[in-house]
Amino acid sequence: MFEKVKEVLIKQLRLKDREVLPSSKIKEDLGADSLDLLELLMTLETDYGVVIPDEELITFETVQDIVDYMEKASNK
Repeated sequence: MFEKVKEVLIKQLRLKDREVLPSSKIKEDLGADSLDLLELLMTLETDYGVVIPDEELITFETVQDIVDYMEKASNK
């Protein structure tokens, strides 16, 4: 799942592959703002058929937080 989330982040934020690590902070390290994060999650919801509630959205600080949520959501 990390590779899938990483791919979306690279495309959406126009990053280089080496910049995205599980420990990368979405806003501080990758430069995403709130709109970028919302667009990322909408893409993941559409591509993987999961729903990410707004209250979850605000808890995501690192790439791994998104990966963990997506893994739990896709196993339901």
